[in-house]
Amino acid sequence: MTTPLLSRSVSRRRFLGTTAVGTAAAFAAPALLRGRNLNERLDIAVIGTGGRGASNLSSVASENIVALCDVNEPNLARAAQSFPQARTAADFRELYDHAGEFDAVVVSTCEHTHAFATMPALQLGKHVYCEKPLTHNVWEARMIRQAAATAGVATQMGVQIHAQDNYRRVVELVRGGAIGPIRDVHVWVSRAWGWQPSREEAERHGDIVFVQERPTESEPVPSGLDWDLWLGPAPQRPFNSVYVPGPKWYRWWDFGNGTMSDLGSHWIDLPFWALELQRPLTIEASGPPPHPEIAPASMQVSYEYGARGDLPPVALTWYQGTNKPPIWQRGEIPQWDSGVLFIGDDGMILSDYGKHVLLPEATFAEYRRPEASIPPSLGHHAEWIHAAKTGEPTTCDFEYSGWLTEANHLGNVAYRVGKKLEWNAEEMRAVGVPEADQYIHREYRPGWELV
Repeated sequence: MTTPLLSRSVSRRRFLGTTAVGTAAAFAAPALLRGRNLNERLDIAVIGTGGRGASNLSSVASENIVALCDVNEPNLARAAQSFPQARTAADFRELYDHAGEFDAVVVSTCEHTHAFATMPALQLGKHVYCEKPLTHNVWEARMIRQAAATAGVATQMGVQIHAQDNYRRVVELVRGGAIGPIRDVHVWVSRAWGWQPSREEAERHGDIVFVQERPTESEPVPSGLDWDLWLGPAPQRPFNSVYVPGPKWYRWWDFGNGTMSDLGSHWIDLPFWALELQRPLTIEASGPPPHPEIAPASMQVSYEYGARGDLPPVALTWYQGTNKPPIWQRGEIPQWDSGVLFIGDDGMILSDYGKHVLLPEATFAEYRRPEASIPPSLGHHAEWIHAAKTGEPTTCDFEYSGWLTEANHLGNVAYRVGKKLEWNAEEMRAVGVPEADQYIHREYRPGWELV
């Protein structure tokens, strides 16, 4: 399969095509081989400077910020005040006309444009940090993962919790056999944003958006927002405040994938890492009847993974909103709002972002934990910068996070088609369920394509 190129027009296709061939080799080699050292700052372009983008910009501000991009002019202006020397643009495609000015790119746009901002950077041999989820659908995740493998650059998805010590200690317990072979994992989050049956139900769960259908009326576009660029590859529609500012957009299928792909990136990351997961064999979801426009507030997904080397097959179940594992509902474990529960032959491990416990606690009262074997992270952004300068690996590169993103998106695919999927990862299709194809890969608005 050929590596996709971002397309806006014939002239831009010609530019990116010739430039990728002519300069990829120059940029794809690790920075160390080009004479960079740890004291030399990276030249970084930042795409998306509001919300998560502002946080990511702050986290890489120790480097040389040479370009800033945002479709919202007020966001861009605020960022430019701190980096007045940086080139600015509303359209990230214009930044790549000046690709020789930067070594690395930070992508913090909305989910539906992640792949489009990331792909040309990879094709031009730039190091890339991209917010989670890596892409908007399964096909895009596969394309980005393959392009990153070809580029050979430092990549990192924004799974910041992965860099914290708590996850490392849990991974060591799991891999050290503290609770024996693990055949069952439950992951739940209590956030209940998305489609709700009533306004009252939405408000009860703290959601800030309640709509039942896609608005047809047009509201005035906020001053400074380029609505056409914000839409990017998504289907055309009139502006409405139900979409922006964030995080409203993430509930809408055309722009995001709800809680499954958003928080799934953080919470499923832990069992994905600890149990060396990659491609599920089957995926089955349940919840309210799928809404054509809006991701659900509450639902659950069951994954089956096969044996991995000496590791036995494992079932992983995801719950969001009001859905919770039966063992939680029965009160047999601590009633944490969100958590990851590993169930092994000899006990259980319950974890959240910042803490974990071995269960039953009385059984493990005298348990001696293994010595720490996974070294502390330099910091999620710092390790990406370090990797760009030295060629050393990152912990959430696009090879790892590409598979994680695929699996999370498949949960939504199974939910939307209402059928159990037998997943053929090699062919990227659900066996015997052709109606799933539309959710694995979608058509893009004219002028936007990954080809």
